[in-house]
Amino acid sequence: MKLSQFRFNLPEENIGLYPPLHRDECRLMVVHKASQKIEMLRKDENGNDVEGEYLDFRNIIDYFGEDDAFIFNDTKVFPARLYGKKEKTDAQIEVFLLRELNEEYKLWDVLVEPARKIRIGNKLFFEDDGPMVAEVIDNTTSRGRTLRFLYDCPHDEFKRELYALGSAPLPQYILDRRELRPEDAQDFQTIYAQNEGAVTAPSTGLHFSRELMKRLEIKGINSAFITIHSGLGNFDQIEVEDLSKHKMSSEQMFISKEACEIANKAKLEGHRLCAIGASTVRATETAVGTDGLLKEYEGWTNKFIFPPYEISLCNSLIVNFYAPESTMLMTTCSFGGYEIVMEAYRLAIENGYKFGCYGDALLILND
Repeated sequence: MKLSQFRFNLPEENIGLYPPLHRDECRLMVVHKASQKIEMLRKDENGNDVEGEYLDFRNIIDYFGEDDAFIFNDTKVFPARLYGKKEKTDAQIEVFLLRELNEEYKLWDVLVEPARKIRIGNKLFFEDDGPMVAEVIDNTTSRGRTLRFLYDCPHDEFKRELYALGSAPLPQYILDRRELRPEDAQDFQTIYAQNEGAVTAPSTGLHFSRELMKRLEIKGINSAFITIHSGLGNFDQIEVEDLSKHKMSSEQMFISKEACEIANKAKLEGHRLCAIGASTVRATETAVGTDGLLKEYEGWTNKFIFPPYEISLCNSLIVNFYAPESTMLMTTCSFGGYEIVMEAYRLAIENGYKFGCYGDALLILND
């Protein structure tokens, strides 16, 4: 398929800038892949749509039963966005932490903005009178740099001080439209986040509240947790019309024996196995074997899923509504089918659903 097939007009009012008051109160749309039906509204006692009463995320539990299983991405977002000043000129520089390269030497892979002002040998100061200083020691990409932090202290103390200077790494499209709030540090983190390493939240997971997780447990729905550290590659602009020529950025991922056992049991017994988010699909499709079962995995993936692609493991999916021409939209279309997913998107825009990390949710069922 071509990039232009995923282009559509997204009105400004459909861009989600804030989460709902409660995590599990966003709207929910349901696509039934086999029957090609789309649900948006609650049903009355006779099974008829109730006009104006939209499904919300808490209704997700109505579509799953005992011994079904969800696969969650338990990556943990760290406060990756810092602001420093360049030595001598005092020019403000945004530094976006990507990943730590070496603990002993305090080396980090980062992005800088404006990049044209930052050269090898420059020093950046992150506090007026504080000790947090970094030196640029290498160029990696047009905006990428390797920094060495000149901070003489134990590693745990360094990380604590570094993160205290950072803020929640909300996507740029949100920051272009509103100010960062203190609440974003908590809002932009799933309640089950465990393993630090993401620079953007696995956004579908943001809809799960502690109360909803407990209701899933009580109903006998099992939870498998894997880790894929969501990176900025999810937001990279695709610059080629032929999607087979696009290269995804690599993300680190871990799949345990326990997660495999939970997922494979549900699949082998004919239950629903639901991936939570496009990042989870990318990880599980990286680690699925030729027998269609999930395997233990530790490493990296740059898998790019776009139509036509046959999903091997999961038979249901929960995702957000994503931006035009985004890799996550393409993964969604691979799972649900291009025509029905794009029709769901048309209805979402028409009915005021929100798109993006703080947007509404789409459930795709293979029935």
